[in-house]
Amino acid sequence: MAKRDYYEILGTNKSASSDEIKKAYRKSALKHHPDKNKGDKASEAKFKEASEAYHILSSKERRANYDQFGHSAFEGAGGRNGFSNSDFSSSFSDIFEDFFEGFGDSRGRRQGGRSADLRGADLRYDLSISLADAYNGKKQEIRFSSSDKCEKCNASGAEPGSKPISCSMCGGRGQVRSNQGFFTVQQTCPGCSGAGETISTPCTECKGMGKKQTSKKIFTNIPKGVDDGTRIRLSGKGEAGIKGGGNGDLYIFVSIESHSIFKRSEENLFFEFPISLADAALGANIEVPTIDGGKAKVKIPSGTQNGKQFRLKGKGMPIMRNKDFGDLYIQAITEVPVSLTKEQKNLLEQFKNLEDNKTNPSIKNFFEKAKKFWKN
Repeated sequence: MAKRDYYEILGTNKSASSDEIKKAYRKSALKHHPDKNKGDKASEAKFKEASEAYHILSSKERRANYDQFGHSAFEGAGGRNGFSNSDFSSSFSDIFEDFFEGFGDSRGRRQGGRSADLRGADLRYDLSISLADAYNGKKQEIRFSSSDKCEKCNASGAEPGSKPISCSMCGGRGQVRSNQGFFTVQQTCPGCSGAGETISTPCTECKGMGKKQTSKKIFTNIPKGVDDGTRIRLSGKGEAGIKGGGNGDLYIFVSIESHSIFKRSEENLFFEFPISLADAALGANIEVPTIDGGKAKVKIPSGTQNGKQFRLKGKGMPIMRNKDFGDLYIQAITEVPVSLTKEQKNLLEQFKNLEDNKTNPSIKNFFEKAKKFWKN
């Protein structure tokens, strides 16, 4: 079943501000929270749906990826759209502790002393390959610039030998609370980003970020049969997180270069093959190229009309994650000679004098219709 649009779930649109999204989510969460609707499965489902939508739209990076790529931006191992049941309670309690006191498991955004929001950004890499490479598959070298964890401080952001100090803003809890009307709002501490600690002496190499920019070179396998627009996800190959946060992912978007002979439509290939007037009339055996670099024999029967299509089964593109192949379709294009010798002209004139209605039944049929039209 297709997933609903996250903005639609919260009753907002793409132009909504962060505060508007938060307000819409608070309204939906209050209405459908399981504590208020015990035993109501429909409300529970809506509560989970709204919480998942807010989980994506509350983060600038996740929201930007969703706006650009939709639900497919979060596909991957671990459940629908990368939002698994195993992290449901922790992710949703992280969200709810921004609004309510007593809901969740009181962990806030702290996960092992680190903030979940410290995860690195995802990266996009556009890769253009030939049709032959898409047919054969290849081991591709990828070069790009990204951040990597600082080796000097082991991604902690602190100068080696120094010790972190308790955050003065939250007293080491990683959370700050404030009263807003009848709500007690608990939020991630802006001073320490939920870690509960601050760095006393920042690392001189990475300026306290725990990461630094570097040039990277990796190799990845491009599978056989990739098509234009195929997206390949390399988990953990994106930007390094801040202060030891997890790496983002690298997404490779594949585009296929146009070919001088073959045209592709999904797993099938097509091309036009010119044949002479004589071969079309008398028939011939021809050899045509195939995408694997080989040749295939095709029998052109006598009387082949212009545009006649021939199918070579299994001579198309490989189908990804499948042992099958598409087909190759060849369309015969009859070429009329444009520069005739005197002898050729004489022979064609002799042939013209010998033509009758049996030779060209389509011509006869057309002119019979034309005569009736003129008569009427």
